[in-house]
Amino acid sequence: MTQTKILPIFPLDLVLFPRQELPLRIFEPRYKQLVDDCMLGDGQFGVCLIDANNSISGWTAPKSIGTIAKITKCTDIELDGMQLHIETVGHNKFKINKIIPPLLSQPSNYDPYTVEGHQSISELHEKLGTGEKMYIRAEVELIPEIDDNVPFDKWEKLVEMWKNKIVRQALPEIVEPHALDHVLEKYYLTTEMPTIDYVYSLSALGAKDPNELQPILEANTMDNLLQKVQELLTVK
Repeated sequence: MTQTKILPIFPLDLVLFPRQELPLRIFEPRYKQLVDDCMLGDGQFGVCLIDANNSISGWTAPKSIGTIAKITKCTDIELDGMQLHIETVGHNKFKINKIIPPLLSQPSNYDPYTVEGHQSISELHEKLGTGEKMYIRAEVELIPEIDDNVPFDKWEKLVEMWKNKIVRQALPEIVEPHALDHVLEKYYLTTEMPTIDYVYSLSALGAKDPNELQPILEANTMDNLLQKVQELLTVK
């Protein structure tokens, strides 16, 4: 039976994979509200890559496939509630079935990086009622995890493709392929028993843009995942 739930949604310029750690600095009023609500609940929200071609009530829209982030630690940086630092870890992947827009539309000339921007959005929120949500929510469907077994020969092929891509991108500088073994060691990617998490991490090392990682997150079988990673690592 398909499992669904309502999640707060945090569109970001990144892709979060299951079991990856993600620290975030929270300063916008709407996302401070999101974190407050999460801390009063199960500590979970959805991380989605930004959909640059769409918007919701004027706000940045999310891609339809994302990953649940679980807050493991929340710190008030200045002890004044103005900035929060949260540590999160990725859990299940999900698909958005239905967007629940925030009641508050994005004001014109809104700048989230200024005090004036924070004041304007907070004042509008008070007029609408502080019980209303300033952030996007969604009804989501949890996506089953892909089988964790990665054939070692296919993992070796991906590693060689990654090395070749890095060497080619480094030109005119000279990078010896064997020197990249130290990079793999640094990111704990030297293994004889690769799992899907190794594939996710290697993909992140081989991507220049988070949009290149979205198809990998969306892969729903091991064969499809390995194909998408090969496409990412192919030197064009």
